[in-house]
Amino acid sequence: MAHIAWLGKKSPFCGNVSYGISTTRELKERGHQVSFIHFDNPSDSDISKTSLLANDPDVSLPYLIKSQVYTIPSPRAQRELRESLERLKPDLVHASLTLSPLDFRLPDLCQQIQVPLLATFHPPFDSKIRSLSASTQQLTYQLYAPSLGRFDKVIVFSEIQADVLNKLGVKEKRIEIIPNGVDTSLWTPKAEKSIESEEREVQKKLGKKRVFLYMGRIATEKNVEALLKAWKQINSNGCQLVIVGDGPLRPTLENNFLSTDECEIRWWGYEADLKTRLALLRCTEVFILPSLVEGLSIALLEAMSTGTACIATDAGADGEVLKDGAGITLSTESVTSQLKTLLPVLREHRFLTSHLGRRARLRVLEQYTLKNNINSLECLYKKLL
Repeated sequence: MAHIAWLGKKSPFCGNVSYGISTTRELKERGHQVSFIHFDNPSDSDISKTSLLANDPDVSLPYLIKSQVYTIPSPRAQRELRESLERLKPDLVHASLTLSPLDFRLPDLCQQIQVPLLATFHPPFDSKIRSLSASTQQLTYQLYAPSLGRFDKVIVFSEIQADVLNKLGVKEKRIEIIPNGVDTSLWTPKAEKSIESEEREVQKKLGKKRVFLYMGRIATEKNVEALLKAWKQINSNGCQLVIVGDGPLRPTLENNFLSTDECEIRWWGYEADLKTRLALLRCTEVFILPSLVEGLSIALLEAMSTGTACIATDAGADGEVLKDGAGITLSTESVTSQLKTLLPVLREHRFLTSHLGRRARLRVLEQYTLKNNINSLECLYKKLL
C-alpha cells in the first residue's frame, strides 16, 4: 500500500473539498496511508507543533486569503510544505490543485525531494467561448498549461477537458481521464418503506409542494439568476423552487427575487450537514444546474444518484454525463428562455421526471461510481511507483 501526501482543501466547502474528503476517506479504507496537507492557519497554541509533524496525518499550511475559488498562501507556506514532505517521506504527492501560487512550485519541489507528483485539475470550463465566465476560465487553463506539462500525471474528468489541455500544449501522455465518482450506496433514491428522521424533518419544512432545486454556490459563473428569471415567468402552481447554497450574489438575488403566493422561491441557505443534503435531494423532483462554466459537478452526480431528474447546461463535462437520455442538456446561451419552455413541461408530466430520474441513477451506476474512480486512481499510483 502507498503512502500518499494529499495536498488539497478542507474548507470552505466546494467541489474540490468534497472530492478530496471522499477520495482520501476511500483510500484510507483500502489500506493506504494518507497525509492530508491543506491550508489552515494554526492557532498560537499550535504553532509550536508545526515542527513536530512527522507522524501527523493532517498538516496545516498558513494562508493569507482562502475562498471557494482560489487560495493565497502566506510567504512561509512553501518552506513549511517542503519541511513537512521531507518529514513525512510519502511515496507520492497528489495535489488536488487549489488555484494557488504554490501550485506552480510543486514540480520543482517534488523533483528536489525525488517524489512522483500528480495533480487533479479542477477548474471549470466551457469548451466554447460563449460568455465572459468562459473566457476567464480559458485564461486559467492557458496560465496553468505550461506548469501542468511538468507534472508526472494530470487527472482530468472528461475527454473534452483533456482536449482543451492538449491544445494548450500538455502532452497526451501526461493526461489521465478519471471521471468524478460518488458513493452510490450513500446517495440512493428515497426508500419506499423506511424514512430517515432527517428526511421527515426536511419534508416538514418544505411542505407539500413539489420541489425544483438548485444546490451550489451562488456566484456569477453558476448563472442562478437565469433560473430565477425563468421561474418568475412561468406558472409554477403547486411547485416551489428551492435554492440551497451561499455566495457573493445571494443577498442581491434574494432581494430581487422574493417569494409570492403565485411564485414560491425558498432560500434555504448553505447546508453543511451531509444527511440533510441527501434528504433534500430525495425530496426533490427536478435538480437544475444552469452554470456558464463547470468541471464535472459532484452535486449533479449526487442528484442523479438519488434518482432525481436533472437539467444542466453543456458547460464542462456535465453535458457528457447527461447525454443519451440521462437528463436534459441546455446550451449555456439563452438559459432563461430554454428553462421557460422546459419547466412547464416537467411540471405537467410527472411520468417524465420519474423516467429521467431512473435513467440518471442508472448512468451513475454505470460510469460515475466512487468505487470505479478509486480503482482507476490506484492503477495510476502503481504506474507512477
